[in-house]
Amino acid sequence: MNIEQDGGISPNTYDETYFESGLAAGVSGYMNYGWMPELTLRMAHKFIEGLPIKKGQVVLDFGCAKGFLVKAFRILDVEAYGADVSKYAIAHAPESAREYCSLIDGCDDGRLFERSYDWLIGKDVFEHLIEDEMRSLLRNARSNVRKIFGAIPLAADNESGKYIVPAYDSDITHVTAKTKEWWHELFESEGWRVDSLMYTFDGCKENWRKWEKGNGFYIASSTHPL
Repeated sequence: MNIEQDGGISPNTYDETYFESGLAAGVSGYMNYGWMPELTLRMAHKFIEGLPIKKGQVVLDFGCAKGFLVKAFRILDVEAYGADVSKYAIAHAPESAREYCSLIDGCDDGRLFERSYDWLIGKDVFEHLIEDEMRSLLRNARSNVRKIFGAIPLAADNESGKYIVPAYDSDITHVTAKTKEWWHELFESEGWRVDSLMYTFDGCKENWRKWEKGNGFYIASSTHPL
């Protein structure tokens, strides 16, 4: 599988194998990736409650895959949209969410911010971006998004390329393994004020809590108000 494209990950990597048999193929942690309402509805509810997402606010799920979180938000009356580079995932979004999920070319795709958002949620997605892509996303978002919530796997150092949670190393598209300080500096250098960093967030990545500081949950605000 050829995963590299100009230093980043080719969108073609996120194909049927990646989502449906990635664990068996040794390329991802996915197996038969499908809608799990008991998990995704609870996660969406906890986002609404904990961030909080207020009535009338608009949410972008960046890296939405098959759009399950978009579906959950809309069931809970949140105006949510999704964007992803995977043709396969977008094509297999549930019918109720498909019209709200867009296929994009990457972080510089002009379609990404055709509308403004109160929240951009990046759960298990920022580690798939190389630094240049992440900087482009933050620059492009800062005038179109009020706040970012990022659920990011963390590393103990910036050199080894290894995550604190060992299972994260098995996904071949995880290309950025950095410390909490590195991510903090990245947000701040691209016009985002880090409001908080937590190591747990109810409803999100709870199965990895045995690694006490294996995940960082960032909330950041744009310093370029809409």
